Amino acid sequence: MIPHIDVPVSEQSQVGEARRAANRLATDHDLDETVRGRVAIVVTELGNNLWRHAQKGRLLIGCRRSDEGCQLEVIAIDSGPGMADVARCLRDGYSSGGTPGTGLGAVQRLSTDFSVFSSPGKGTAILSRTWVPSPGTPASPSFRARFAHAGICLAAPGEVISGDAWDVRIDGDGKATVIVADGLGHGPVAAEAAAEALKAFGTLRGSPATVLERAHPALRSTRGAAVSIVELDANAGTVVYAGAGNISGRMISGIEDRSLMSQHGTLGLAIRKLQDVSYSWPDHSIVVLHSDGLITRWTLKDVGGLLQCDPAVIAGWLLRDFTRGHDDVTIVVLKRG
Repeated sequence: MIPHIDVPVSEQSQVGEARRAANRLATDHDLDETVRGRVAIVVTELGNNLWRHAQKGRLLIGCRRSDEGCQLEVIAIDSGPGMADVARCLRDGYSSGGTPGTGLGAVQRLSTDFSVFSSPGKGTAILSRTWVPSPGTPASPSFRARFAHAGICLAAPGEVISGDAWDVRIDGDGKATVIVADGLGHGPVAAEAAAEALKAFGTLRGSPATVLERAHPALRSTRGAAVSIVELDANAGTVVYAGAGNISGRMISGIEDRSLMSQHGTLGLAIRKLQDVSYSWPDHSIVVLHSDGLITRWTLKDVGGLLQCDPAVIAGWLLRDFTRGHDDVTIVVLKRG
């Protein structure tokens, strides 16, 4: 799986580095010149904001293709100083640094999806998503009406390939199913194990525990992986979860924080009898799955309003504050659309 490109931005030259990386990624996914031009402007504007105004700024750039089309995401995160009035900063003509002040307003207009969260003294996370539908696919895919989801995957420091992987399947009956896999170790061998888990997920059907148990033999030829699957039913308001190993699941809202229970074991090596665990899924709750590259005792207290943002903004905020920093990391966030 291709991890996100992670570019720290503390000087102007790094903005150009991020822009070139985004262009290569868009070209590799056969996005046309018009789309590449829009993305270049987005990266430039967000990058310039980071090096001019932010502390510990970075740009995360990722692209995912599915049968419906291709989406390229640019996520800007920093540790301050934050914006006291986001709406004012989005208006053309506003500037805090002597520039024309059309940066964030231009990013919003050029984006298919745009979301921002900022807290004075804590920092900012901004998403710009460009959606390019496949021929015959509606400009706004129907699945977006029921579910909103995003995932960030980064390779361990010094690695090019991530040993983590994730995927999502959204059905027309109001269900979404998400898998997160963490191959043992780092690099290509770990990635092979995670890829085998995703291959099984793409072909097997059944409850999360059933799919994991049937995938277990397919991973015996690999190093093995920790894997969790969650099935969300928007109509029934339920979450069904099963996992083996150290993939963590949480269901969180402003009033509730519930862990989703995995069991010990490693797919492809040894697992116990897996069980599906069902939970009610309140309308206001988000579901987060992540590998152990993120610490387990993270919290989103004292960031009111973040949970109302796009899942990519939530994932970026978690990544900024709670990454261990020495391992592959994957964070997937899903909520009702």
